[in-house]
Amino acid sequence: MAHVTLIDQPRTLVGRLSSLYSRWRFGRDVEPVMAAAHHSGVLVAAGAIETAAELGWRRLDPKLRWLALQLTSTRIGCSWCVDYGYYETVNKGMDPDKLRHVGEWRDSTLYDDRELAVLEYAEAATSTPVSVAPELVDRLRQHLSEAEIVELASWVALENYRSRFNGGLGLKSQGFADSCAVPLSVPVAS
Repeated sequence: MAHVTLIDQPRTLVGRLSSLYSRWRFGRDVEPVMAAAHHSGVLVAAGAIETAAELGWRRLDPKLRWLALQLTSTRIGCSWCVDYGYYETVNKGMDPDKLRHVGEWRDSTLYDDRELAVLEYAEAATSTPVSVAPELVDRLRQHLSEAEIVELASWVALENYRSRFNGGLGLKSQGFADSCAVPLSVPVAS
């Protein structure tokens, strides 16, 4: 249960516009926007960074970004972000197995060296305190330009914000992954 009242009919102009955008973008009201509707300044700031990221952060391979975002939200424990991230990325062509097993990336054979370096970075940059070792940065440099590394750091930081905002307000999964063409798990035959 959310820690604040979820506003489905915002009274402020910013809240109403955010709600309309949310319905257009996600096909429904989403709890992060419904919670943030209590504070127009938060809605404006979050909307500005989300818009800037969506329109201007295009250097990093989207599949690497999606892996980093999914691992970050998994490590923080944001079920809303894990759910929506799975839905969005599977519908954009990401391998569902890579998303399902991102939490066990260290023990998996699904990922190539570039993906492993990105996953290790996302985990290190999400830890408290942040613990990005110079050796890890050297491995990243074998696969990514400095602009891509900066963008990766930005995506991980943005997902930390999203996941901690949602988790801090008690927001949970809204069932986006349930509507994917590919199920989250395959039933085991008995």
